Amino acid sequence: MKKVQSTCNYCALDCNLDFYVENNRVIKTLPTKGYPVNDGFCCIKGLSLSKQQTTVKPNSLPKLRQEDGSYREVPWEEAFTYVADKLKQLQEKYGPESVAGISTGQLTMEEFAIFGHVMRNYLKANVDGNTRLCMATAVVAHKQSYGFDAPGYTLEDLELSDRIIFIGANPVVAHPILWGRVLQNKVPGHKVIVIDPRCSETAQNADCWYGLKSKSDLLLMYTIANQLIEKDYIDREFIEAHTEKFEEFKEFVKDYTLERGVEGTGLSKEQINELIELIHSGKKVSFWWTMGVNQGYEAVRTAQSIINLALMTGNIGRPGTGANSITGQCNAMGSRAFSNTAVMYGGGDFTNPARRERIASVLGVAESMLAEKPTKTYNQIIEGINAGEIKGLWILCTNPRHSWANNETFARAVKKLELFVVQDIYDTIESAEECTVFFPVVPGLKKEGTYINLERRLSAMRQVLEREENEISDYEAILGVGRALGMGAALKGWETPKDCFQLMKECSRNMPCDFTGVTWEALTDSHGIQWPYPEGREEENQEEQRRLYGDGRFFTASQKAQFMFEQIQENPYPLTEEYPFVFNTGRGTVGQWHTQSRTKEVKFVEDVSLKHAYIYMNPEIAREKEIKENDRIRVFSVNGENAVFSVKITDNVGKHQLYAPIHYVECNKLTLSSYDPYSKEPNYKAAAVRFEKCEEAGYV
Repeated sequence: MKKVQSTCNYCALDCNLDFYVENNRVIKTLPTKGYPVNDGFCCIKGLSLSKQQTTVKPNSLPKLRQEDGSYREVPWEEAFTYVADKLKQLQEKYGPESVAGISTGQLTMEEFAIFGHVMRNYLKANVDGNTRLCMATAVVAHKQSYGFDAPGYTLEDLELSDRIIFIGANPVVAHPILWGRVLQNKVPGHKVIVIDPRCSETAQNADCWYGLKSKSDLLLMYTIANQLIEKDYIDREFIEAHTEKFEEFKEFVKDYTLERGVEGTGLSKEQINELIELIHSGKKVSFWWTMGVNQGYEAVRTAQSIINLALMTGNIGRPGTGANSITGQCNAMGSRAFSNTAVMYGGGDFTNPARRERIASVLGVAESMLAEKPTKTYNQIIEGINAGEIKGLWILCTNPRHSWANNETFARAVKKLELFVVQDIYDTIESAEECTVFFPVVPGLKKEGTYINLERRLSAMRQVLEREENEISDYEAILGVGRALGMGAALKGWETPKDCFQLMKECSRNMPCDFTGVTWEALTDSHGIQWPYPEGREEENQEEQRRLYGDGRFFTASQKAQFMFEQIQENPYPLTEEYPFVFNTGRGTVGQWHTQSRTKEVKFVEDVSLKHAYIYMNPEIAREKEIKENDRIRVFSVNGENAVFSVKITDNVGKHQLYAPIHYVECNKLTLSSYDPYSKEPNYKAAAVRFEKCEEAGYV
């Protein structure tokens, strides 16, 4: 029996697992002991990864849709040629930007990179990813405040903090291994504090919960900042030495009085003051946010209001501190720096001549081949299809028919495409129903590459199982199309994921994310390595838990962090008499994941998960509307769509809230085509809705 250590490719923790293999079957799976992230623990999703060895069809060939709507299996080379020819034909007829791609946060770094090379560099097409749906807000916030998308913390900070403040985050369900680090905190008198409209599972396990009104986070943060300044609860020395624009910020927040905060957030004066004193009394305060902040109509400024609090109190760069974004998907960090979509490989602007020259040199191509601008964003791609401007779409490892905001817009879009390539483990996902080409690819157990987790840790995915006939990886599928396009010498050095790793390593040189000191071999069977890890400085970076900004130096031109702020905007979709409820969304259970295309194969998860969409409702509203547990209601969204849900009654949601898990296609039927102006991340959690009771019987 052999043992292979590899990386779980579900959430952003990137737990490592030991797979014990015999006769090309996984006999048992154990979390890797000693690995800094999970140290012998993992959640049900990671333990169940081996289930994919039996649920993914072996010996699969690509399928092409015929004129009668049926599919025909063809050899891989025929499929590569077909897709390449169609891409070229569409571009010749409609222009370079008439084709586009949508990837994910779950591919390897190498797969992101080669897709960006084929689609963005060679074809000059647009490619965005569903990282846009979860982490674009944090990316923009980091770049504007710090000068680079560089979250500075390490997971150990959860164990060292005496004030752990979660804002719009529910790690008990969404990141259980991260929550496990909270439970290991032994700091005397430490407090776990949750700021969330819903009394989430994390709020139920916290010392303090502040149930503010939906989307009033920014107002609360500005109110707190004003009060901290008025009470002189700030670190003037840190502010002076390591930040800029504080005086402007100080003047700005004077308008955000305690009274205004009380009126706008729904919290009492006593609650806000209590929260302020908790922050002030902490010696090592850490702020943690995720989708409740990122997915909003003024999300970037909300994230930066959290960063501002950390900066003004000096809670950054030290153990147990930080303004820390919790990433959603397993390789969102890899996507952010190495997908060639919003920045060049390793970071840097597409218009920077020196950076372009450097990347061209590393890749061995003419500078003119490189992409010239950031991609059109996800929403612009979907809108472009519906407007008739984009005729071909290639999606990888994602299911936007389910996960895209206001997802009926995607359903309408795909019917207008002349080429729709779906590349996935499963041909049963909703997005595959209308595809013209399906590329079946292997799961992570049968491929190799690199992941970067939420704390900047590079981790190795290593092949656990041998492949069967016709099975290929995402990397090989993209490479096959690239060769069929005639890229020739432009693909020299891209032959394998390991070759691509070397290219990306060189692209990172002298950038904040420099990992030139890391080797492919060193990552194998390792504890992972956090960037930065530059060549020649390996000795000084030996600690397994490293944080940034300990020296007070940031990545801006002045090396000082920036206070970023802006007047609060009006909610574009406020509650009205006709639509009096906020439709909030999020995770349902630890075992469920996104659109359930993978976790539905895990019997344990399926056995304990509801088969139909459900929604949580406050008891008072249920009594008023004569709704009983498991009754069905039809929810009408201000976006013009409606869907049916089974009701679960709980006082964990407020009177003006309805909360639905994201794992059912009905959920995003009701969300909004509304986006943050800077990150273009969808405003998933604030649709105004109404509902009616369904007369027919409930689900069985």
